[in-house]
Amino acid sequence: MFFIGIGTAAPPQRYTQADSWAALKHSESLTRLDQRAQAILRKVLGGDNGITARHLALDPLTEVFEQTPDALQARFARHAPALATEAAQKALLDARCRAGEIDAVLISTCTGYLCPGLTSYVSERLGLRSTVFALDLVGQGCGAALPNLRAAEAILAAGRARKVLSICVEVCSAAFYLDNDPGVLISACLFGDGAGAAVLSLEPPSAGRRVQWQSAISSHDPQHREALRFGHKHGMLRNILSPEVPPIAGAAAARLLGQFLADRQVPREIINGWILHTGGRDVLLALREQLGLTAADVRHSSSVLSEYGNLSSPTVYFVLERALKDPVPDGHWWMCAFGAGFSCHGALLEVRS
Repeated sequence: MFFIGIGTAAPPQRYTQADSWAALKHSESLTRLDQRAQAILRKVLGGDNGITARHLALDPLTEVFEQTPDALQARFARHAPALATEAAQKALLDARCRAGEIDAVLISTCTGYLCPGLTSYVSERLGLRSTVFALDLVGQGCGAALPNLRAAEAILAAGRARKVLSICVEVCSAAFYLDNDPGVLISACLFGDGAGAAVLSLEPPSAGRRVQWQSAISSHDPQHREALRFGHKHGMLRNILSPEVPPIAGAAAARLLGQFLADRQVPREIINGWILHTGGRDVLLALREQLGLTAADVRHSSSVLSEYGNLSSPTVYFVLERALKDPVPDGHWWMCAFGAGFSCHGALLEVRS
């Protein structure tokens, strides 16, 4: 399977962490929090957490204080189809592919719910054929891109499609609200909104760098499920985010890569590019330590984190797009994402000019 086109999209509104704190410190929402919660917000938004700014579907930024279930759902319903469509249009353009050539569309999200799903709205906006195979995937959190891509690979390998459109979209601001729970507060300070898309085919692209999906692996560790997942409270999604996530993620990523290399009897040295989900500054540090990577190895993940925050499932599309535009050497690249469950996914890519 080849990536023949990649596209990403984010809301035009860009807010620095300082912008977020300025809006927050003058709000009534802050006064309703206890002193510990206020200190957490001040520290995360004012400290060095690897994030400079985020793109959010909030215009103005003070929309973030509209925290009723209806307001949050309306935010998702308005912005998720638009972001997904924009990323898909860019991927189609990059692939030199017309919408009518797409045989299947797969969309992953975890930050909202629509029925019919996002595939209905995005297919309509893109002008996909009415007979397109449409599959909505939910509940896989930040790691959803790789299961999405594995499903696309299976559809192509079965001969059920010639071109598949893979999309991940998250309106994380549709799950933002403030209370005294540290996980809820930190999530509101770290996550951003965006979408990523890829056009996939068994035929290689006619121009540009050739990215071939070679093989993949996944692991699920339910004993750590409570460390990272969505819950519900007062009719709203509630991000459960524990301090144990960075070491859990780092260890899981290292185990998965080790198992993959051992199963296929290939040396670690074949990997010269790293397409990693960002998570956050502490997650990236844990990945560096556990995988034995340098700052240069994770520079694309670091730059995406700095400019967009944690985008959840679309992140690896942003990192891959950035790496392909940079002089990362051709060869084998390792893509890895992880998230709710606790789940971890990896794939070996081969990149050639």
